[in-house]
Amino acid sequence: MEKRITVIGSYNTDLVSKAPHLPKPGETILGGPFIMGPGGKGSNQAVCSARLDAEVYFIGCIGNDNFGKIAKDFLLKENVKVDYLKVTDKTHTGIALIIVDDKTGENMIVVAPGANMEVNIEQINAVKDIILSSDVVLLQLEIPIETISYVLNLVSNERKPLSILNPAPARKLDDKILGKADIVTPNRNELEIITGIKIETLEDVEKASIKMLSYGTKGVVVTLGKDGAFVVTENKRKHIPSFKVEAVDTTGAGDAFNGGLAVALSEGKDLISAVTFASAVAALSVTKMGAASSMPYREEVERFLKEYSN
Repeated sequence: MEKRITVIGSYNTDLVSKAPHLPKPGETILGGPFIMGPGGKGSNQAVCSARLDAEVYFIGCIGNDNFGKIAKDFLLKENVKVDYLKVTDKTHTGIALIIVDDKTGENMIVVAPGANMEVNIEQINAVKDIILSSDVVLLQLEIPIETISYVLNLVSNERKPLSILNPAPARKLDDKILGKADIVTPNRNELEIITGIKIETLEDVEKASIKMLSYGTKGVVVTLGKDGAFVVTENKRKHIPSFKVEAVDTTGAGDAFNGGLAVALSEGKDLISAVTFASAVAALSVTKMGAASSMPYREEVERFLKEYSN
């Protein structure tokens, strides 16, 4: 039986160009090729979860413009349910400007959120039944903090759904908001900003994660890029190495990880097994250009895990 995941978050149209190196302030670089495609952390995570065979509802907002129409058509094609995707005339569909280093696959991103800031409490109240009947609710920080806080308060007293907060893009958050999430998934930079602890070693990662546990969350999963992931709960401390692949474009890798984690946990995997599965999803995503378009399908992940274990 399909597990239901509700992703509450952003949709952005990604405008991507490769460059021989990431530009310095004031520097103009001739790059290319140029790619336009669907993105946004919420949308990417929804698409990833759907490609991994979950039933996925996407709660977000798009503009009443051409980019918005493309967004809705794309999500429907990816089997993401858009029954509760709001369309607004107030502003434009979100836009992300992305530069990818042609040599390393590293990226720089600037987001103009537009309609994403229209995901509000009124919209959440209208879909309360969908949220509370889900197995996992997955959130990020590209929509208003007030909405995120409201959702986490809504689900925190329920046995189901499990809530996952991906605190990206990085910003300082109220400890009470973090404490309401069952699982929090920062990267190094986000962990440092949230806790105020300088992150240089795995010992620093563990120390900062333990501090996050004190806020009330049940588990912290820190994504470390090529260095893997670090899991901290009340009873566990475990570093999980990454899968070694040739990176082409790291855009969306964190979203792939979070989508994979949501699916694995919805299916009843323990946290360590779920993180291993999510790491495989992320590894496969960086072997292709793009964000949502790079998300792997379930059969690809299972084949990859089988081949890697041999």
